[in-house]
Amino acid sequence: MRAEPFESERLTMRAPTTDDAPALFEAYRDPRVMRFWSSPPHGSVAETVAYVTPHAGDQWRQWVIVEKASGRAIGTLAAGERRRGVMEVGYLLSAAASGRGYAREAVSALIGLLFAQGARRVFADTDPDNARSIALLVDLGFQREGLLRAEWETHIGVRDSVIWGLLRDEWRGKPAR
Repeated sequence: MRAEPFESERLTMRAPTTDDAPALFEAYRDPRVMRFWSSPPHGSVAETVAYVTPHAGDQWRQWVIVEKASGRAIGTLAAGERRRGVMEVGYLLSAAASGRGYAREAVSALIGLLFAQGARRVFADTDPDNARSIALLVDLGFQREGLLRAEWETHIGVRDSVIWGLLRDEWRGKPAR
């Protein structure tokens, strides 16, 4: 699926290119950033390229998050349609870009885009110990909908998954530009 570009105040979200791979590899190789990801830290730039490159028949749209001021790729966003009108989102931000509100800005813009495109529900799946991601989702208005026990077999073991949902009528944000 095509990942159309969109913007927020300080960020541009666009389809990833191979030129983004070295900057994205910094995030995808970091064990702290990848702790709650469903796959282990990447071992090479080539692995990151393969991971963020869209594949034929892929149900996920992927974007790279680019800081406008520096032009540097600082993370990724993804959205996959699970059922008509129901979108799952995922996001990852480099450690160097954390703590500046970029994740909130990027995910907020993505949610606005998805609702503007007709989604009725957006949801995210988090590890119950991923406090930063949970805080972001709660701040954006998501509600905890459920706990899936022993849902994921990951590089840190078998993990539970918390499902967070947001309905279009509950969205407090603005559509993406």
